[in-house]
Amino acid sequence: MPWIIGPPDGGVPQLTGKTKAIEMVTGPGSPNDTIARFNVSGTDLGIMWDNGGALGRDDVLMAFGDTVGDCDAAGDDWRSNVLFRSSDTVLRDGMSIDTSPLNGPNNSKEIIPGFGIPGEFTTIPTAGIAVDGVQYVRFMSVRSWDQPGYWTTNYSAIAHSEDNGETWTADPATVRANIEGIDIPGIPAVTPGNSQFQQSAFVHGRDADGNDDGYVYEFGTPSGRQGSALLARVLGPQIRDLNAYEYWDGIDWTPDLKLAVPVIESPVSELGVQWNDYLGKYVAMYTDASNSLVIRQADSLQGQWSGTQTILSEQLVPSLYGGFMHPWASGQYLEFVATTWDRYNVIYMRTDLDGLQMASTDKANRPDPATTGESKLLKVEYPDEQ
Repeated sequence: MPWIIGPPDGGVPQLTGKTKAIEMVTGPGSPNDTIARFNVSGTDLGIMWDNGGALGRDDVLMAFGDTVGDCDAAGDDWRSNVLFRSSDTVLRDGMSIDTSPLNGPNNSKEIIPGFGIPGEFTTIPTAGIAVDGVQYVRFMSVRSWDQPGYWTTNYSAIAHSEDNGETWTADPATVRANIEGIDIPGIPAVTPGNSQFQQSAFVHGRDADGNDDGYVYEFGTPSGRQGSALLARVLGPQIRDLNAYEYWDGIDWTPDLKLAVPVIESPVSELGVQWNDYLGKYVAMYTDASNSLVIRQADSLQGQWSGTQTILSEQLVPSLYGGFMHPWASGQYLEFVATTWDRYNVIYMRTDLDGLQMASTDKANRPDPATTGESKLLKVEYPDEQ
């Protein structure tokens, strides 16, 4: 993997302020021992969702992107993606990994190979959700890595699993093509607007009483880290039927994707969205133009969305990206994961939300706490120092 300089790094930043780094989820220094158990020494993202009680289990599923194992082996034991499962309900002290789909002793397998078309460099999960015990992942097929913060996709598509993430099937009918002439039998034609749904964030909807409204909402962004976010919805059982989707046009829902308007302005990078009971708001988490991790708050998924609050500054944790919230986070603390390029591994984080309540009509971006002195980096603790 050409963007990794040296072996993956297990350094845990020791921070002051509202956000703390708890532990490495993956790689060197991780209590999960992912190198020995799963041949995962370096990976990124860690998109999480509740499995919906699949197979009678209460799990959080966690999908990762490009993954390496033995960095001295030919090809670094590279896989486009892997998946972990966790039933750990004590969120404050870290995240214990229970199992992973394997294709050999102690080797996590690639779960979604894509369609194997020419020009398909890798297939990376961008969102996951469970509907009636079936798992769904939106993934993007990367055609090329361009300049930093930019890449080109062939398409995005949905893969589903009926066995709690053990085996997956990618559905050609869910392909949102980004390039003309892709040779996948049965895919729909390229449609204007599909380029805006190359990366996603799934959310279960809520009605006025806080109950599930039956819809899956999907935020969509283009490939790369520079786009704005559109919003779609579909009844849960129809998630694999692109013709059943509706799009927010700024006033109402429409079946015409061309009429969709941004609900979160650019740049939105690797977005995650979920309801937060402590704030009483939806929370959107993503990395901004400065590569800091920010949140915004809203009463409804359509917006308005508040201004930003920086919860993890690039000044303190450089080369930061991919912040994804734990779906079981509840109460005053928000648990999430984040990745950095230098570590090329996933860090488990925890933020104190006290005092961060923000009206959705408040558009003022809050100052970076690293700039104000509210947050500081004391040191980076490496595995041999623990």
